[in-house]
Amino acid sequence: MSSMPALSDRAQTGIWGLDNILSGGFSRGHVFLVEGALGTGKTTVALQFLQEGARRGEKGLYITLSETEAELRDGAASHGWTLGDGIEVFELLPPESLLDSDQQQSLLYSSDLELGETTKQIFEAVERVQPMRVVLDSLSEIRLLAQSSLRYRRQILAIKHYFARFGTTVMLLDDLTAEVADKTVHSVAHGVLRLEELAPAYGAERRRARVIKYRGVKFRGGYHDLTITRGGLNVFPRLVASEYRSQLARSTKSSGIAELDKLLGGGIETGSSTLVLGPAGTGKSLVAITNVVAAIRRGEKAALFVFDEELGLLFDRMKKMNIDLAAMQKSGHLVVEQVDAAELSPGEFAHRVRRQIDEHDIKTVVIDSLNGYQAAMPEENSLILHMHELLQYLNRRGAATFMTVAQHGLVGDMKAPIDVTYLADTVILLRYFEATGSVRRAVSVIKKRTGSHEDTIREYRIDHRGLTIGAPLTEFQGVLRGVPIYSGAALLEEQAT
Repeated sequence: MSSMPALSDRAQTGIWGLDNILSGGFSRGHVFLVEGALGTGKTTVALQFLQEGARRGEKGLYITLSETEAELRDGAASHGWTLGDGIEVFELLPPESLLDSDQQQSLLYSSDLELGETTKQIFEAVERVQPMRVVLDSLSEIRLLAQSSLRYRRQILAIKHYFARFGTTVMLLDDLTAEVADKTVHSVAHGVLRLEELAPAYGAERRRARVIKYRGVKFRGGYHDLTITRGGLNVFPRLVASEYRSQLARSTKSSGIAELDKLLGGGIETGSSTLVLGPAGTGKSLVAITNVVAAIRRGEKAALFVFDEELGLLFDRMKKMNIDLAAMQKSGHLVVEQVDAAELSPGEFAHRVRRQIDEHDIKTVVIDSLNGYQAAMPEENSLILHMHELLQYLNRRGAATFMTVAQHGLVGDMKAPIDVTYLADTVILLRYFEATGSVRRAVSVIKKRTGSHEDTIREYRIDHRGLTIGAPLTEFQGVLRGVPIYSGAALLEEQAT
């Protein structure tokens, strides 16, 4: 086999997120195991690995024991790929046909002979093609031929040592169809990548990847969400906020409403998160979007991620309040994304947010709402961890983040489906209360880490002008309970157009 040209010490996979968690790709000249149940994307990873090699001028060989060459090429075509120059597919013939040409389906062959013939075919194909990258699909066939753990281990070691002589980077695929979990290859392989598929009670399947082992390399541990789309595998590395430490000068920005700024002790600080909490219909989205409008008027860019409301309805509703989101979006100052929690994994959502921040230098982010975001989470604890990392990341990038959470109920003792108040730097509380025979709304700031804030309760109104906030309700007791005791005339009066 010809000697390798001067190359980097990593064989990149062509999948950005996977190379990221592998610290650059697979170490050259080693054997790696990619394992996962049927349908988790092993073949797709393997094909992308060979395609990336071909793009870099590295010859690749796909040895298939389980699929036919036609099936492989059909699978590649479904992603828009053609396995052309630089990639050769070698379809390993069933050993019984080699031993007895007259009786193709004979079962009277020796397993020893069959295993040896299979290995011989593999090595002959490698000698002929002289590849730099090899995929062997799949180990389940070799495991069945070996019939015992000892012979299986010896066979894998023989394959490993054979390829090591030529500095070939090898990807072994295992579909985990063995009745008993066999960790033989785990100990032999230089690295192990596990692909998994989870089926939620509702919505599309969720996929994730995890590097179980990688000798001598500091990889990104834990689970990372992934998707398979036309064009291949997409891996979304788990967000680690500590990697984005920076020294940013904090400044206070106006919300665009003087009374709200007073409540907030002057405004919203950059690099901080604000939670807008309240029951349905209190105007949580409007409070957050009001800050978006103020940011765009200052010449900054903003991003709006909407989970719960159809965008057309949101745009129409805001336009009636003299807020033209469509015009802001068209001008390039506002990025709006509709998020389907049933289809989108938390890791992919964090990737979307990070991409928008990095590409557009966005300084105001709205997530509306966390109730919808929670629907994408398998359990409550995961939401807290995801939100912690995401908010830390946004804070360190100097963005002002606004999140909304809908509480259950309308008045009295209300509860949120998830308590994230301790994660946010500022908490704005919206409430209904009854006075003079009508339902009214009140706003207060109950927490602000970054400075002092007004501890009053103010009434506010939502109409065609948007958000109007009145003076402090100093002559009320029990507003937060929803049924206050009234002793004055400090209510916000209706104003003419």
